[in-house]
Amino acid sequence: MKKYLKGFVPVTLAATMVLAACGEGEEDEADTGADDGGETAGENGDDTDSPGDDTDYDQYTLEDGKFVFALSGEYRPFSYDDGTGDVVGFDVDIGMAIAEELGLEGVPHRITWNSIILGLNDNRYDAIIGSMGITEERKENVAFSDPYYYSGAQVFARSDSDIQSLEDIDENTEVAVAEGTTYHTMIQDYTENTVTYDSDVVALQTLSQGRHDAVVTDRLVGLINIEDQELDIELRGDLIDTEEMAIALRHDEDELMQGINEALEALHESGKYEEINQRYFDENIGED
Repeated sequence: MKKYLKGFVPVTLAATMVLAACGEGEEDEADTGADDGGETAGENGDDTDSPGDDTDYDQYTLEDGKFVFALSGEYRPFSYDDGTGDVVGFDVDIGMAIAEELGLEGVPHRITWNSIILGLNDNRYDAIIGSMGITEERKENVAFSDPYYYSGAQVFARSDSDIQSLEDIDENTEVAVAEGTTYHTMIQDYTENTVTYDSDVVALQTLSQGRHDAVVTDRLVGLINIEDQELDIELRGDLIDTEEMAIALRHDEDELMQGINEALEALHESGKYEEINQRYFDENIGED
């Protein structure tokens, strides 16, 4: 099987993690910093002009000098606890790099996935940079940036399972998913026998332990966790769909949205995006 992912620290596929979509439960929030590989304001030494050079984005954020972005912290390798209480990962690094382009200090903010849109619209942070897939339903509540990476839903089953693809899932198949994710919504077209968790990673772990018949989650997340945790499960069938992952803002924040889209473009042009991508993946996930 072709390997699509690198691990993290060291950068090999034997690394580790829940959803473009995570789960339900009591809110567990904490402002946390990036790892040593992450970006902080003022650390980028290239000469690329940033959107913040011409615009004072401070006037468009909730806290002076800060760009606070939300994520679950339970979606390795995109956001996860590094063991010291800090949240790290691809989404964190992208968020910190965008903040730098805007001339602001990046501040990752952990929150339960099921509450993440509510928290945004309650003005608790400036944006969601948490592997959120663009859907028509979500567009009713948030505005989306240009996509910053692409992935897709995948079926995973134990090595001794007869399930070979999505076509083998019927109304009696017990499928574990993360609550509140696009995968949870999608799989209900195939079975009503679903079990939900706060984390895609926990769903994968319980599948490997002999519970449930299958898990549907992000392909990249599944493959990394199989390698890192030596789970007795396998990818089955083709990608169910392709998702565009984007940054979510409140509606009518056009100036900040323009700045974020310009920042994403600048990260690609400067090579910073590719640098971040290579910390975690062997494939360029920024291309459709």
